[in-house]
Amino acid sequence: MPPLNRRKLLGGLLAAASVPALASCSGGITSLDGGGSGGGGGGSSKDGVTIGTANFTENQVLGYLYAAALDAEGVKTNVRPNLGTREILIPALKGGDIDLLPEYQGALLHYLDTGAKATEEGEMQNALAMALPRGLQILPYGIAEDSDAFVVTRETAKEYGLRSLADLAKHNGKLVIGAAPEVKKREVGAVGLKEVYGVEFKEFKSLDSSGPLVKGALRKGDVDVANLFTTDTDIVAEKWVVLTDPKNLVPGQHVVPLIADRKADSTVRKALARLGARLSTEDLTELNRLVDKDKKDPEDVAQEWAQKHGITKK
Repeated sequence: MPPLNRRKLLGGLLAAASVPALASCSGGITSLDGGGSGGGGGGSSKDGVTIGTANFTENQVLGYLYAAALDAEGVKTNVRPNLGTREILIPALKGGDIDLLPEYQGALLHYLDTGAKATEEGEMQNALAMALPRGLQILPYGIAEDSDAFVVTRETAKEYGLRSLADLAKHNGKLVIGAAPEVKKREVGAVGLKEVYGVEFKEFKSLDSSGPLVKGALRKGDVDVANLFTTDTDIVAEKWVVLTDPKNLVPGQHVVPLIADRKADSTVRKALARLGARLSTEDLTELNRLVDKDKKDPEDVAQEWAQKHGITKK
């Protein structure tokens, strides 16, 4: 994916946050209030915002970062971390159990529309606008990005001659993949690997999302291929090999807030846009490390980062 011009991206983030309409800027950012997003615009955060997160470290950190950004603007927040997968989170958002959650462009789009073809950031924002259920909308996406990656050890890469996802098909029926249970049925997962690359695994082991179970299985050799996140610091530390994706199975995955229309007022928009403009992929990777390696609390590392980067007052 070609890198975006940072100046255009930052300008688009802040501009889009203040315009309650479907508008594109030169960086491909959109702010969504109409079309498939349910036509909000009348939301209010005065009674507070409940933030939900998925069941992995990074999403929990993002949830607390969202809370810090909103708290700084006088919005009362409640974070409900570790709720589960999209199959749980999206219905909870629609039903009113939560109001806001950190999402990832491409993964969310493929969850809503398995036939989606968009891969560029701006195109995905527009496609998401059409695919979202009524009553929900996405806000401008941020700089930070975290994509799915299919990873093997150096020893496995050498033994089987693995450099790309296409190489996996040369060993159909021989290799074991480890991933979170939902990856077995997802396009950006076992389904897409078979459809796009013709890959068939010997076994699918249901483990966790870039967590200790799947990484431990990769280290021990219990799985040959692991589905991890690109912000996982163990990939570099362990010198694991990320298989390239020549057919672009994995779409862009910029972090994007998904919110209910009922809470999407200008205060929330602007606060989350400022956060998105400051939080980089490198920052997100380091925050993951602090929680996973240094065993710090996700809320604490989020608060410390927010203070250091001017999101909240010291």
